[in-house]
Amino acid sequence: MTQPEISVVITIFNEEGNIAPLLDAVYDSLSAIDYELILVDDGSTDRSVEKMKALANERTRVLVFNKNYGQTTALAGGIDHSNGKYIVTMDGDLQNDPSDIPMLLKMVRDEDWDVVAGRRAKRKDGFVLRKLPSKIANWLIRHTTKVFLSDYGCSLRIYKAHIAQNMGLYGELHRFIPVLAKQEGARMTEVDVKHHPRVHGESKYGLSRTFKVIADLILMLFFQKYFQRPIHIFGTLGLFAFTGGVLVNIYLLVLKLMGEDIWGRPILLVGFILLLGGIQLITTGIVAEIIVRTYYESQDKKTYTVKAIFQGDKKEA
Repeated sequence: MTQPEISVVITIFNEEGNIAPLLDAVYDSLSAIDYELILVDDGSTDRSVEKMKALANERTRVLVFNKNYGQTTALAGGIDHSNGKYIVTMDGDLQNDPSDIPMLLKMVRDEDWDVVAGRRAKRKDGFVLRKLPSKIANWLIRHTTKVFLSDYGCSLRIYKAHIAQNMGLYGELHRFIPVLAKQEGARMTEVDVKHHPRVHGESKYGLSRTFKVIADLILMLFFQKYFQRPIHIFGTLGLFAFTGGVLVNIYLLVLKLMGEDIWGRPILLVGFILLLGGIQLITTGIVAEIIVRTYYESQDKKTYTVKAIFQGDKKEA
């Protein structure tokens, strides 16, 4: 089997009303391109899988997860099963438009970008529940990671295959995919893409995701700066704390030698806390270093389980 030009990975979770129009739009938009389509069902409880199997053409594979793992893991599964020279990711809610894919492919190929990210210039979402949290998250990510994109929440992107396959997607880090790609040395740009209001189904997101983004951002900053050498952060903090504890206790020792009573002074407790805290932080850094080495040298284990893979057999129109 020859390598397709692009692999299109679409994550699906309870989108039965969108399956038929989504596949029609994808097949129509990619008719002039050598492609494969990978639909990743992330544990849908409606008739999404049934509809995908019924409508899949011979270029389409359906990955059915045994339960809901989340969008990041679904993307990782689709990317793992991709064979194309370039990999396109998008949501299955029909808010992204497949007709933008040829334009993205032309840019990444002709201008030799590693990643071309979509930017929802005229976003069709509510302001309070969707746009405002997204603007806050975008500002935070942009100014803390120094990866300067306008829209980190748009799932429509195209990658060179080696970039997508080495990003290491875990947890809920799909919001930080541009940051992960940058860590792989990717040259990236962004371009305006179409965005449509949701017609079928319900959004899986709300205001609560803002807090998840902040929590993930802390993790992402650690990955970006200290993942390969955690001793640099834990060791540095530990040495500062330990040194502070030593200085406090030397000061108290001098007072004691001068005949003063130091028992019961709050600063005595501070000194011991700094000493013990410093030792614990340094020890944590050493343990983290061992874990990181184990991570890099361990087996290539996946974070998901594929229950079934279905290959479409309908001939293209």
